[in-house]
Amino acid sequence: MASQHDTLVGAVDQGTSSTRFLIFSSKTGELVTYHQEEINQLLPREGWVEEDPKEILTSVLTCIQKAVDNLNALDISPANIKTIGITNQRETTVVWDKLTGEPLYNAIVWLDMRTASTVDNLVNKTPQKDKNYLRPKCGLPITTYFSAVKLRWLIDNSEVVRAAIRDGRCLFGTVDSWLLWNLTGGKDGGKHLTDVTNASRTMLMNIGSLEWDTDLLKFFDIPVEVLPEIRSSAEVYGQLVSGPLKGLNISGILGDQQAALVGQMCFKPGQAKNTYGTGCFLLMNTGTEVCESNHGLLTTVGYQLGKDKPVIYALEGAVAIGGACVRWLRDNLGIIKTSAEIEDLAAGVDSVGGCYFVPAFSGLFCPYWQSDARGVICGLTQFTTKCHIARAALEAVCFQTREILEIMNEESGIPLMSLQVDGGMTANTLLMQMQSDLLGINVVRPSMPETTALGAAMAAGYAEGVWDIENSAKATITTDTFTPAIRAKDRDGRFTRWKLAVERSMHWEVPTPIQGPIPNLYRSLAGGLFLWTSCALLLAAELLHKR
Repeated sequence: MASQHDTLVGAVDQGTSSTRFLIFSSKTGELVTYHQEEINQLLPREGWVEEDPKEILTSVLTCIQKAVDNLNALDISPANIKTIGITNQRETTVVWDKLTGEPLYNAIVWLDMRTASTVDNLVNKTPQKDKNYLRPKCGLPITTYFSAVKLRWLIDNSEVVRAAIRDGRCLFGTVDSWLLWNLTGGKDGGKHLTDVTNASRTMLMNIGSLEWDTDLLKFFDIPVEVLPEIRSSAEVYGQLVSGPLKGLNISGILGDQQAALVGQMCFKPGQAKNTYGTGCFLLMNTGTEVCESNHGLLTTVGYQLGKDKPVIYALEGAVAIGGACVRWLRDNLGIIKTSAEIEDLAAGVDSVGGCYFVPAFSGLFCPYWQSDARGVICGLTQFTTKCHIARAALEAVCFQTREILEIMNEESGIPLMSLQVDGGMTANTLLMQMQSDLLGINVVRPSMPETTALGAAMAAGYAEGVWDIENSAKATITTDTFTPAIRAKDRDGRFTRWKLAVERSMHWEVPTPIQGPIPNLYRSLAGGLFLWTSCALLLAAELLHKR
């Protein structure tokens, strides 16, 4: 337990499903206390996912206040907190009015699918109609996932946004920028900044120069004036202007998956981690060299721990639907009341009974980048129960991770002998054992699973000189290790069957060839037969009459 005199560092962890503020000891990395608030997701149309930027901000302020209250209850002074960091859901796009501070539109969440037609238009602009055309500059394919595409959609579809851009009032940012601007003053001098990890997810930053790229801005037709200034992941960005920690420096910013890379202390090339949250994200440290992927992985910035420090790159495999699949079973099908119940439900059977689940609710991300894929459940029989479906949902998370891991092993040339894991879903012990079984390697779960927030706290503490990252990396971390318990033949056979289900999910969302309303008479077989039979009888009657 942290003492009353330990130096502490706070971390805002703003995720897709919830917001938390966590307080760590910079000496031991121990989690002292935290507070969490759920975030409402708005689904105005099929495939659309939005969140209220003001609710996100309010949740952060609430979490900071409640966590500080918890600290006081432990008889530890908030004055021990020396700085805070921010980690955030990446790609989620916010636009706001810099004069009023009001959002111009709801935040468009990273897994939102509304930009499919925007993607098609952008791909058609490229010389070979190639979604990978921009990869050499930004490391990313042209898909619905990234911020530039969402911002382009907003400009095309919102007169409010277009007017704000014309008037010079519009600011754009990912969630880190929105929070930082508000926490440091908002319309009264707030800092409009982002870090290299979040900027690398917009498709607008040159992956080599770490600056907004003129050619990319021209391609997307986005004015540079709306963009935040790019900084490193560990430096002083500004001070909190209100609340119980007023005056405290904000000194670290990392996108959530990169924060987990730091929190898992993957500081050497070849080290990797997989985070199981709303989606699943496998990142491997590739060192100071940009590593390009030929098989659908993403080239991204891993971290830059200081303005004068080297930039570390990573290869990433992104899966859109991980924990979101469990949430779907809870909220849409109602087969569980809480997400935690899925473990017991899935444990009610010892196999999926031939049932395979591909949760392509937002299309397929790595390695396919297939926006027209949709979710399927294959192999249903009268024998299938909700237990089988629950187990198939967990297996789907494991299979998607295996798919990415195999490509990462091939492209990096450094086969992983074990997988470090973190995120909310890792509390599910059955899932972790299934993951080890289906990968054929050990899965290592830290006893303190909050590695995403820990990474943001480490970056902030490092910038302020109160966190010794090098000694942290040498520290012994308590872990649980899961080892494979099935034969290679069995795991490979199951993976092959799941790949067949993936094929069935492809190209499901097809554009309708018919435009505009169709007369009701033509819509039914009976109506059509009546019409043409009547015409034939009239024609026959006319011929007989003439005879």
